[in-house]
Amino acid sequence: MKNNFNIHIYPRPAKANKQGLQPIYFCVRVNGKRWEFSTKQFINPNNWDVKNSKIKGNGRDACTINGQVELLKSKINSVFLAHNYNDEVLTIEKLKETILGTPQKNKRTLIPIFQHHNKQMKALVPKEYAPGTLERYETSLKHTKQFIKHQYNIEDIALEDINHAFIMDYDFYLKSVRNCNNNTTIKYLKNFKKIINLCLANDWIQKDPFVNYKAKLDKVDRIFLLKEEIQTIYNKDFPTERLNLVKDIFIFSCFTGLAYIDIANLTKNHIVNGIDGNLWIHTKRQKTNTSTKVPLLQTAKQIIDKYSHHPICNSGKLLPIFSNQKMNAYLKEIAALSGIDKELTFHCARHTFATTVTLSNGVPIESVSKMLGHTNIKTTQHYARITEEKISVDMEKLKRIDL
Repeated sequence: MKNNFNIHIYPRPAKANKQGLQPIYFCVRVNGKRWEFSTKQFINPNNWDVKNSKIKGNGRDACTINGQVELLKSKINSVFLAHNYNDEVLTIEKLKETILGTPQKNKRTLIPIFQHHNKQMKALVPKEYAPGTLERYETSLKHTKQFIKHQYNIEDIALEDINHAFIMDYDFYLKSVRNCNNNTTIKYLKNFKKIINLCLANDWIQKDPFVNYKAKLDKVDRIFLLKEEIQTIYNKDFPTERLNLVKDIFIFSCFTGLAYIDIANLTKNHIVNGIDGNLWIHTKRQKTNTSTKVPLLQTAKQIIDKYSHHPICNSGKLLPIFSNQKMNAYLKEIAALSGIDKELTFHCARHTFATTVTLSNGVPIESVSKMLGHTNIKTTQHYARITEEKISVDMEKLKRIDL
């Protein structure tokens, strides 16, 4: 860590005594912060050598004061050099502690606050937070610790030392050392910003280090299956029971829009008679705790019926399901065996429901948003895309209208 450092020594007119003598002041700047203090020594300002920062002449008083000022300056410089040599961050508070011999009291540091936040979050899983959310914050804490060690060679950092430069260096660290892409970097910094906002709300820091940090998410093309690709997977008989099970659960998600964890949590009690007298799925999304109500399409119903007597479903579970990690691994096999050249993941089914199954078939995006359990239609717009086929159908309708 290369510390920025500067010392300015001068007589201060504003603090002159009745005799017109001015006190000698030190102004020390460390990494953008300033510490001013008086040496308690008063001099005639006419005797001050501005260029060399000392009293003119070789008199006894001049030599004594110059010697004391030079000794203090040397002591401050040695602290600066030691921190640069050890590649450690130097702060005003550390400098004060060394020069004045007074330990810093009640100094708050970042890591215990971050750890306490995560501990509280863990206690609220799954009532208020999904396990995946906690996992992301634990990963964010790990990256923050590693960045502080990498950048400053220390285990923790005082809140007052977190500034705009810290944020920019952290951004660069995530992209370079951790090899995170732009969107992942922004997500980690968004997690970190929550901790900073907590500190601001408690008046533990006075200035928001994120105030001048500007970042924009890159647009990502979400992978979804076309109608023909859904049909290819649905009709294919795979060589193992596990792949056929994964296929069925994936197709179920394509026709309900439910995320992996929400399907895993489904029980037979979640199948109810809807407002139209037909079967619906009534559940709550674990991620956001929002209500989700989806009419049960025939394909999804057939899959439920197929596994109604499965040993796992005898205990009340609606469908048998592997872990999310295994599901995604097996889906790669399914894509390869089906000749589908796409990075198939379980979450791809949710995008397929939003785009191919609903929006492309004329279901309004407001209804799609409601079924997906979104609280903001902008989120749905990230999931659902207007396909060329949908544009073609819509324009055919327009052609029939006599304008």
